[in-house]
Amino acid sequence: MNTFERLLKVRKERGAGYFILLDPDKNKREQLPSFVREATEAGVDGFLVGGSLMSTNDFEEHLRAIKQNTSVPVIIFPGGIMQVSSVADAILFLILISGRNPEHLIGSQVIAAPIIKRNGLEAISTGYMLIEAGNMTSAEFMSNTKPIPRDKPDIALAHALAAEIIGMKFVYLDAGSGAHASVPEEMIRAIAGKCSLPIIVGGGIRTPEEARKKVQAGASFIVTGTVTEHNNHHSFIKEFAEAVHSSAPVSR
Repeated sequence: MNTFERLLKVRKERGAGYFILLDPDKNKREQLPSFVREATEAGVDGFLVGGSLMSTNDFEEHLRAIKQNTSVPVIIFPGGIMQVSSVADAILFLILISGRNPEHLIGSQVIAAPIIKRNGLEAISTGYMLIEAGNMTSAEFMSNTKPIPRDKPDIALAHALAAEIIGMKFVYLDAGSGAHASVPEEMIRAIAGKCSLPIIVGGGIRTPEEARKKVQAGASFIVTGTVTEHNNHHSFIKEFAEAVHSSAPVSR
């Protein structure tokens, strides 16, 4: 069973999955083993690893520290072509479909593809959409693209349907790291109602109740990053995991 199949199994058995995003620039490597073990025990279904800048030069060491302390998938969430490693279980092969910057539509992907192939790394094709969050996020600034307006679910749906027709495996709705506002439930619901792809939702989700609402609107996977950097204790993460897993989705 490959990583993508494992994730689909999580969605089928638990209703939805919960990921924690770990940015090597923001997480000290020596603290990772204990945190990863506690998060896994608390019910996390996978770890996404990556960042917009990557100032640290020990990306692979971070991946190893995570892999050695968990049984759940460790997936690269790349902020650039240098974030590729066979240490991970898989990589989200991101296509920034919400933007019109050719570098993030095909340029970086062409450079990264031979590296991914050479490393034998499982690539999960993902239609990535930046959603307006009420502030300028790192992802928006670094990608030099405009996010989809948060009050335009029809535009988001059209992009998601394009990803589905092209043959991608996920759509990822991201308000961005440190977002003031998370992805609106109305937008998630619009996509879930007409697009068959599993929906990953991240950015600006600060409470278990907020995560629950995203799942009830149709999200298949919830991602938290900043909030768990500041509240990384077992009970807080467990609350998030339970909220995600216990929420009956309206549609898929």
